[in-house]
Amino acid sequence: MALAARFSTWMRVCGLLLLVAGCAGTVQDPDELDNFAPEAIYKRAEYELANDDAEKAAEYFGEIERLYPYSEWAKRALIMQAFAYYEDRDYDNSRSSAQRYLDFYPADEDAAYAQYLMALSYYDQIDDVGRDQGMTFQALQALRKVIEDYPNSEYADSSVLKFDLAFDHLAGKEMEVGRYYLKRKYYVAAINRFRVVVEDFQTTTHTAEALHRLVEAYLSLGLDAEAQTAGAILGYNFRSTEWYSESYALLTGRGLALEARGDGWLASIYRQMVRGDWL
Repeated sequence: MALAARFSTWMRVCGLLLLVAGCAGTVQDPDELDNFAPEAIYKRAEYELANDDAEKAAEYFGEIERLYPYSEWAKRALIMQAFAYYEDRDYDNSRSSAQRYLDFYPADEDAAYAQYLMALSYYDQIDDVGRDQGMTFQALQALRKVIEDYPNSEYADSSVLKFDLAFDHLAGKEMEVGRYYLKRKYYVAAINRFRVVVEDFQTTTHTAEALHRLVEAYLSLGLDAEAQTAGAILGYNFRSTEWYSESYALLTGRGLALEARGDGWLASIYRQMVRGDWL
């Protein structure tokens, strides 16, 4: 039975089965489990998980792996331990258990879920946009592995969605730093940040604003041709946005048309996006 189905099953019946309640009264101390069958320990772990003690559940699942290594119960307990640690927000241990599962059972039906848990353990730790984005890169790598290695799994669509959100998050970080520099008139530093968004994060929600900020920065430096080209790209791809309207007002207010000019990096972007000329 796949892991998702097992989760659903034990959540429905765990509170009803007297057997589980009996285990709760019998298997008490993880240090005294040597004489208990793996099924009894497993049911005790499920009981703890259903009663919101994920830390204790992870401990019991771990005991099955210790006492009955390489058994079917140990395999089931290992992926459940990864889940229990994740529920407890013990992300390091969740990743460790999930990785062990992948190492031992790479072809198992729950391998996709193990990889997904690893991705979630990074994704859930993505901080606000003002923080260091190292965790975001880790989440992107782990989510990409789910998408590429398990494209037909039930976790692929969710991974794609989370990948897009994490990718957008990285672009947001570049935008925040770029705005900081722009506000303080560090125009070259600001341009470098907005350029990253336009070149590397074109599919995110931040591209239109990045182009507008480039118009502002280049006009401030007196580089009219670059500003006009950024405006032309805005007009082609984002005409309905507020950023196009603001750039249009800035450029036409100076008697400048929104047209591609020069041979800089933005002109290359224009040729690629508008004319389809990639050479």
